[in-house]
Amino acid sequence: MWGMTLPPGFTSRAPRPGELGAVNALVREHEEADEGEAESTIDDLRGYWERARFDLKKDARVVVAPGRRLAGYVDVWDRTPGEQFVADGYVRPDMGGHGVGTFLVRTAEARAREKASRVSGATISHTIFHENEAATRLLIAEGYTPVQHFWRMVVEFGSPPGEPAAPQGITMRPFVRGQDDRAVWQLVTEAFSDNADYRPRPFEEWAGFMTNRESFDPSLFFIADASSEIAGVALCPKYEDSGWVRQLAVRGTWRRRGVGRALMQTVFAEYYRRGYKKVGLVMDSFNRSGAREFYLSLGMHVERQHDRYEKPLL
Repeated sequence: MWGMTLPPGFTSRAPRPGELGAVNALVREHEEADEGEAESTIDDLRGYWERARFDLKKDARVVVAPGRRLAGYVDVWDRTPGEQFVADGYVRPDMGGHGVGTFLVRTAEARAREKASRVSGATISHTIFHENEAATRLLIAEGYTPVQHFWRMVVEFGSPPGEPAAPQGITMRPFVRGQDDRAVWQLVTEAFSDNADYRPRPFEEWAGFMTNRESFDPSLFFIADASSEIAGVALCPKYEDSGWVRQLAVRGTWRRRGVGRALMQTVFAEYYRRGYKKVGLVMDSFNRSGAREFYLSLGMHVERQHDRYEKPLL
């Protein structure tokens, strides 16, 4: 159950659909205080609320402070049904010290326990900014341990990036909706299957996350076409402030042949042409394929780190 103790005057309830903007503003305030810049968009949050297996009335909670200001927000999603739960919690910066963070962590765990299958191995996790010492102390006190790291890799353009050089037999082209959807999904599923943390998504769930979004721009979904098959893809959303690579995937038979490098060079060139001065992506510590060294070789660097803390439910 979601009921936990809050300070006098604070209340908790499910978010209302019309509060999408208000909740996103809270998330952005948290990000700005935590990391120096805010990245969450309304489109991102809407995508989370529209995920498969997510019920806004049951799987999310806001904390309301005296004066009706939103003080905190948390949601819980079963990434693997009944077994692997992911929680995201945020506290308004000026509301720290009231126990809101503890409430969010404990109520997220309570909701996950309600939904967890009675099998060994069910877990819940939170991912936090590496330098957030208060959040780190809270999670450790609640029985969580660090299990994974995420690195935000970025490149800033001080001058035009080099021209893309596609390998022999490869042609770079944009995504064609209605033609490439399932082929790209199949490629991504195959290419990510050797990542220890990857969980395959049904096509409809992948499309909801990637293409059925306001940030979807087919001209920023780059395909390395090998005529008889798709060799690789770089799938990028359209954000206002900076470039972003959401998924980079290369088919196994085309790896170590320059496809990934050509895709990233194409991404850099297109974002630079559009006036963007920075491109970023996230990679995780479970990736053993030499990806970090690959991105470093492209001139990218680690801008910041996030850590995933996990706790067994049973």
